[in-house]
Amino acid sequence: MEYLDFELPIKELQEQYEKACKIGYDSEVDVSDTCKQIEKKLQEIKSEIYKNLTPWQRVQLSRHPNRPYTLDYIHAICGDTFLELHGDRGVKDDKAMVGGLGKIDDQSYMFIGQQKGHNTKTRQYRNFGMANPEGYRKALRLMKSAEKFNIPVVAFIDTPGAYPGLEAEERGQGEAIARNIIEMTRLKVPIIVVVIGEGASGGALGIGVGDKVMMLENSWYSVISPENCSSILWRSWDHKEQAAEALKLTAKDAKRLKVIDSIVKEPVGGAHSNKEEMFEIMKKVITTSFEELKGLPEKDLIKARMDKYTDMGDFK
Repeated sequence: MEYLDFELPIKELQEQYEKACKIGYDSEVDVSDTCKQIEKKLQEIKSEIYKNLTPWQRVQLSRHPNRPYTLDYIHAICGDTFLELHGDRGVKDDKAMVGGLGKIDDQSYMFIGQQKGHNTKTRQYRNFGMANPEGYRKALRLMKSAEKFNIPVVAFIDTPGAYPGLEAEERGQGEAIARNIIEMTRLKVPIIVVVIGEGASGGALGIGVGDKVMMLENSWYSVISPENCSSILWRSWDHKEQAAEALKLTAKDAKRLKVIDSIVKEPVGGAHSNKEEMFEIMKKVITTSFEELKGLPEKDLIKARMDKYTDMGDFK
């Protein structure tokens, strides 16, 4: 288990707890009272730390190396029913954007989302979750297929941004994202969007238009990352904590500003601390959201989606 800087008090108590239990097991001495006291203190410390996280600390949690990614959720929720689909039918298959058909109970869904890697090799293979234009065009192809067969779409957002390379711009990165946004506003099937980690800039918006848009408790959603914001305003990354506060990028901020519809609670310690529980929560969130949307006629579904976005912000 890896710990972030602000989690070090938890690490120390966890090590004390494990050491006490081991001593009791090895020496056959009753240390149950000591273990209970440490365990109680551990829960209190966890509750205190995670209840008062700063925006920057939530950004750090959203990037935790043990945090579940898109395919982790899909495989856990759908099991063997998931069939991954590849390619944009134009350039190539973008490994940073994944998608395919899967079932939850007896209902089929089209899943799409950015995928990061769990180690150096797979991070490079997945381009650190930064999709090229072909990734967004693949996502659109899958969404249009879902529309054709009347299958709801589930989008998992977890990206530091769309890939900013020269080749991506040459192949129309901006156009691909813009095309996805307009096509998603008028897609004739329900769209459920969940920000599971990082939701940065147009890279997130390219698959982020939905009837139900949610964020995990320790995810973030903003036009720019705190580090890049700091480097632009202060010419240094040293002010990233201040930038994170100013950007209003947390789930609570997004809910208050009506950018999202709801916040999905995570297990204490973050999604990575109890993945099985997180997967069950996600499964319930998706099925509940679909139940609320499935009875709406196509015209009403699209109108409600359009109204949702045109009502955002203040206009004179």
